[in-house]
Amino acid sequence: MAGLPAVGRGGIVVVDKPPGMTSHDVVARVRRLARTRRVGHGGTLDPMATGVLVIGVERATRLLTYVIGTGKRYTATIRLGQSTVTDDAEGDVTASADASGVADDAIAAGLAALTGEIDQVPSAVSAIKINGQRAYKRVRAGEAVELAPRRVTVSSLDLLATRRHERVTDLDVDVACSSGTYIRALARDLGAALGVGGHLTALRRTRVGGFTLAEAQTLEELADRENPVNLEISVAAARLLPRRDATEGESRTLRHGGPLSTVGIAGPYAVFDPAGEVLAVVSERDGRARPEVVLVGGDD
Repeated sequence: MAGLPAVGRGGIVVVDKPPGMTSHDVVARVRRLARTRRVGHGGTLDPMATGVLVIGVERATRLLTYVIGTGKRYTATIRLGQSTVTDDAEGDVTASADASGVADDAIAAGLAALTGEIDQVPSAVSAIKINGQRAYKRVRAGEAVELAPRRVTVSSLDLLATRRHERVTDLDVDVACSSGTYIRALARDLGAALGVGGHLTALRRTRVGGFTLAEAQTLEELADRENPVNLEISVAAARLLPRRDATEGESRTLRHGGPLSTVGIAGPYAVFDPAGEVLAVVSERDGRARPEVVLVGGDD
């Protein structure tokens, strides 16, 4: 268990999260596999959800801020005909209605109304803080929680299948959306718009930014590897951000924390030395390209 040479400067681990585990549980498992405590995740998944969870190891944890804000994609199942306290299958049913006869055209219209830029009220059982305490803790303590709506973007909300049962109707959907979108809230709002209530019964994240299920590995698969990192930090940075290649002189300047001249790249971007090693993430402001995150040098 001793020694970190296999991990080195670290990198990204793309995990296919199993059901029943929190994101923190997965981080704890990767800490043991990577033999380091310096591990974090780039966007929470609910315990019932499965799929892509991006984990940063060692200095690659500094890249996670650029993971969290990226777009996401999911497959999900929405059950019409039942509302729950959590807007998903983990909560108690609070209301029921017969949804077996909800018309296909009404479902299509409801999905269309939730597509594009929308003002979404997050699920009350969320990690959003209210006066310093997580909303879900207040709900579980019996408090009534009201959250302000947030502007999110649902790029696509496609119906894959409709399954009608005795009193409920299950919809399989594919969702592409901005960071901060609650799929549970989409289920809740679709059910409310159709007058029968709704909640989420299954959720699988298939993409986070450029990271997809195709490269994700289960925790069991990672346990069989010498090093759980499957994207070294320089490769991960190139996947996440625009790229600038620095000269030897510019590399020396950046290694010592100095600014570079601007080159007109918008937004934060990664700078690489002539050997292809990522040095820092910089942004251009006030006529200089200044480091936001330094990925070389120092002991941490």
